[in-house]
Amino acid sequence: MSHQDRGRERAMGSHADDLLEAFRWLTPKHSLSGLAFRRDCTWTPWRLAFAALLWAWSDHRNLLDRFGHARKIIEHLFGKQHEPAGSYQAFIKLLRKWTPALLECLTLAFRQKMVASLSAAWTIAGWQVFAVDGSRVGVPRTRANEQRYSPKSKLSRAAQQRRRARRRRQREKEARQRQANVPQIWLTTLWHVASGLSWAWQTGASDSSERAHLVAMLATLPPGAVLVADAGFVGYELWRTVLQARLHLVVRVGGNVKRLKKLGYARESSERVYLWPERAAADQGPLPLRLIVSHNGRHPVYLVTDLKPTELSHRAAIEIYARRWGIELFYRHCKQTFERAKLRSQNPDNALIELHWSLLGMWAMGLHSHARLVQRGIAPRKISFAGVLRAYRESMREYRWRPPRGERLVARLDGALIDDYIRRDKTSRDYPRKKQTTAAGQPIILLATRQQRRKANQINEQEKKRLTA
Repeated sequence: MSHQDRGRERAMGSHADDLLEAFRWLTPKHSLSGLAFRRDCTWTPWRLAFAALLWAWSDHRNLLDRFGHARKIIEHLFGKQHEPAGSYQAFIKLLRKWTPALLECLTLAFRQKMVASLSAAWTIAGWQVFAVDGSRVGVPRTRANEQRYSPKSKLSRAAQQRRRARRRRQREKEARQRQANVPQIWLTTLWHVASGLSWAWQTGASDSSERAHLVAMLATLPPGAVLVADAGFVGYELWRTVLQARLHLVVRVGGNVKRLKKLGYARESSERVYLWPERAAADQGPLPLRLIVSHNGRHPVYLVTDLKPTELSHRAAIEIYARRWGIELFYRHCKQTFERAKLRSQNPDNALIELHWSLLGMWAMGLHSHARLVQRGIAPRKISFAGVLRAYRESMREYRWRPPRGERLVARLDGALIDDYIRRDKTSRDYPRKKQTTAAGQPIILLATRQQRRKANQINEQEKKRLTA
């Protein structure tokens, strides 16, 4: 037996093979068959994607060491002729070019795996439910990152020149502005509520619009899905766009939007309200909605939905919104457990690459573990992300060795469960940096005027004529 054959024999059945088997399950080679590198490139899209996920999963502190860790595993599995690149700079340059295409292929493959493998945890009350929310991810404060991701100054050049005479106050203001003008990437995520896994995301500068991000992601949702969101995702144009995309809404509302009652546009009931701002009343019809009132133990919670009581019960709507809290836990896992509260790339393009592969890495780990555990009857909410991450990282640290019984990757995933210990309420702690939030308040509901009812009747008649024409 040759030296190379003996080396390959030692590699078979190692922790690295477990990682490779998991990636093969997640992304069959045909899922990336539409991509091709140049002929003289010994690297393939499939192996590059595997190396990038290993790079994201690694527990090393800096990016260069993560790359070195991933490179060692690739060399152990495939030999030196298939190393991802000779240096980190070459590796990240290749990722910058191919991440958009790889991201498109991998998200499609992961969604197909979710549908095929998580049928037992796919719907809530018979509906496919997706939550949406946004958060900021920090980046190093380099000049390039500040130019790309910091919020744009609202002060014009002329205004700055007029204030030069007041140098002291201007210097103080600029110092405060620099302190608050921290470069951050705004991340808006669509999250599948029943399975607890990602579905899509959009990124932008720290002053980006999460509503615009949501509109850009609507095409990824299956028709008839229910979109659940907090009070930040309100507005006539946004809701109208969602409904026109053949989707449904369950959104928390407060005093930031006015609603009408007894407009006569649709069948009236005690829960019927309408969203119809004055700017839309000239040429667009009102949005008939249903107001649901619940209580969370501290204050009332007001929800609106376009679904009828026969389609979505009062209790089911409250359950759907309550489970929206999982997306907040997703961001906590991403920032604290996965340690992505602040990225490490000093180049703005590289920071986006780092963020995309971090999110893909979380999605891949979650999908692989959920598909196995859900089939055993374990609810996704009982699966510990920290335990799943620990299982992957332990396998990466011990990639050279053949695991003893009970320490393979799948066996470690079987133990990645949340214990049944009941934790006491810690909300009374008053930390100095604790984020203080206020309740959304009671929605403003106005009785429709005679003129509004007349206008609604006219629009209703026009729509009936259009349908019968």
